[in-house]
Amino acid sequence: MILQLNPTILVETPLGQGQALFLIDYGMHQNTCWVVALNENGIVKHFDCNDIVVSVNYTYHLNTKKHQNHSVGKERNQEQGKVAAPRNAALSSCA
Repeated sequence: MILQLNPTILVETPLGQGQALFLIDYGMHQNTCWVVALNENGIVKHFDCNDIVVSVNYTYHLNTKKHQNHSVGKERNQEQGKVAAPRNAALSSCA
C-alpha cells in the first residue's frame, strides 16, 4: 500500500531534515518505508520507519519533550513572573 501525505510532514532523518512525501507499507513482516525529499538538496530517499523522527511542531504540541528548554515563551513567562504550566501529556506525546 502506498499513502501520499497531503500535506507533507516535516521529519528528521539520518541525512538531515526533509519533507515526507509517501509511506510505503509492504505488510506486517516488514517495516514501513518513508519516502522523503531532503531539504538541503532535494534528493528523494527511502528511509526505514526506525530512522524517522517527526520534527518539532509547537502548534500541535508534537515532539516538544526534547525541546523543553526552548526559549519561545520562556522569556515572556519570566518577565511576568509566571512559570509555564505543564502541557497535557496526551497532547505532547508522540509515541
